[in-house]
Amino acid sequence: MPPLTPPAVRRPIRDLPDELVSQIAAGEVVERPASVVRELVDNALDAGAAQVTVRLLAGGVRLISVEDDGDGIAREELPLALRRHATSKIASLADLESVATMGFRGEALAAIASVSEMSLLSRSEGQASAFLLDARSGELRPAARGTGTTVEVKELFFSTPARRKFLKTDATELAHCVESVRRHALARPDVGFAIWHEGRLVEQWRAQPLAGGDALARRLADVLGEEFIAQSVPLRHSAGPVTVTGRVGIPDAARARADWQFCYVNGRYVRDRVLTHAARSAYEDVLHGQRQPVYALYVDIDPARVDVNVHPTKIEVRFRDSREVHQAVRHAVENALAAPRAGAGVPLLPTAAPPQEYEQKTAPAQEKWAQAAINLRAYEPPSAIGNRVEDLAALWQPRGVPDGDAGSSAHLGREGAETAREDSDGAWPLGRALAQLHGIYILAENTQGLVIVDMHAAHERIVYERLKTQVDTAQGLASQPLLIPATFAATPTEVATAEAGAEVLHTLGLEVVPFSPKTLAVRAVPATLAQGDPVALARSVLAELAAHDASTVVRRARNEILGTMACHGAVRANRRLTIDEMNALLRQMEVTERSDQCNHGRPTWRQLSIGDLDTLFLRGR
Repeated sequence: MPPLTPPAVRRPIRDLPDELVSQIAAGEVVERPASVVRELVDNALDAGAAQVTVRLLAGGVRLISVEDDGDGIAREELPLALRRHATSKIASLADLESVATMGFRGEALAAIASVSEMSLLSRSEGQASAFLLDARSGELRPAARGTGTTVEVKELFFSTPARRKFLKTDATELAHCVESVRRHALARPDVGFAIWHEGRLVEQWRAQPLAGGDALARRLADVLGEEFIAQSVPLRHSAGPVTVTGRVGIPDAARARADWQFCYVNGRYVRDRVLTHAARSAYEDVLHGQRQPVYALYVDIDPARVDVNVHPTKIEVRFRDSREVHQAVRHAVENALAAPRAGAGVPLLPTAAPPQEYEQKTAPAQEKWAQAAINLRAYEPPSAIGNRVEDLAALWQPRGVPDGDAGSSAHLGREGAETAREDSDGAWPLGRALAQLHGIYILAENTQGLVIVDMHAAHERIVYERLKTQVDTAQGLASQPLLIPATFAATPTEVATAEAGAEVLHTLGLEVVPFSPKTLAVRAVPATLAQGDPVALARSVLAELAAHDASTVVRRARNEILGTMACHGAVRANRRLTIDEMNALLRQMEVTERSDQCNHGRPTWRQLSIGDLDTLFLRGR
């Protein structure tokens, strides 16, 4: 028998020593050199800096120096700046509830000073000279410097060698420091940033003298590259107290990792589940597999409606009404991605345009192609799901070609083809159909060169969007009762969700009722999925309903069901189409939202320019 453990000796409650308190605070605020860089750049921006320079040695472990040309700190305030909870950012509870600055806790400088050798050099406007404060000794002496502040942090974690062992290589720590400054740079195009490491200039982003969206687009191009601008579209959306701006990448630009997702709330970089979920849900219909979208989203909201006092690093926030923010972000991204790039008359990889220019040009372009479609016969998918491809015949009939010739226009005569081209001024984005390849692809000619269209994927998107429109005007999906209800052992959460969400389930065409305290029965399923697994369907919908709000579940489940219907209703491979049918499909793609991707996120068309074709055949070499 093991010996009995002696009772623990009770320790009295007492105040912690100041040194230990500082170390605890430092552990919350200072994780690595990048944390120091973030805090010091925050202070520089709050001071009104127009230029911020970061100098590093050994990835920031040996030295971090942040220089700015801001307002500076008065001589008599320098010692106070190093005290915990001493700040100029807030002075009352009302200020804390509507923080409008990057920093506000008054902990950063004190925490950094407790784990490093720090000095503070600053000169305020109108002061005869600058003053240098040594954080260790408290010595304050005059020094030379222009208006602004320089904070030097040497030998980070020298007093806590155990924590220093957890740091990575110098290259890794440098990468984190650069990323920290990059996040600031994306939010402040009016400020210039420079990063030096071991005396070498690593990154530099100059202040943009432009205004509004122009400056932001230029800064995004400088930081993320011109390719990001080429493969993204601008957005601007307002919903009540929330305004969302920025740029979102087209689905083709998605990456394997979520490393190009930048969200800002009132200029502060944050990692927030509400924002990331909203953006991801907007990409559900157009993103393939587990690919991650790229975007830079800027949310402006009344500071009183968001709490930034959630995490010591200030990287998390809490919204007073998270639903309104979620809806605003989701609708902003959805609207930006909805306009077909073919219908808007832009290339597959669009060029940069500020939000104002985008909003002014997109609508007329949409009207132009909508008007062109009016000159064609109405392209309606047969029945509800459009599965009779022969009904596409004679739907594309250019003016100048008699109706009687429509059925025999698989090979348009020279006169008809020329009339069609002249009627559209040669500007149909997806061009004029030429042929069908292996019963899978449509080959078309436009002003840029050759367009290749996946006919099943394109028609699937067209039918899907039409079905969504039809269902939006109805009161739910039709359900089909099961001859024998399908029962399954349910968890307490599933039982509670089924009882509380009965109305939502009915809207989705599902009837799930308690059969016993631990069993649920599926009595009806959506008519279009009557041949599927009712238990698996019910469980997946209940899981979604338990994890998210009802409106999100209804929308996602509805879209999955309609996507299944559209896939079965779209034209199949190896189905021969006439030239008229192909052209009808192309014209409809140009005016259908999100037609650049099928329901599963795969591209529906690709452009090969004349230059691309010349390269294939070595022309001009």
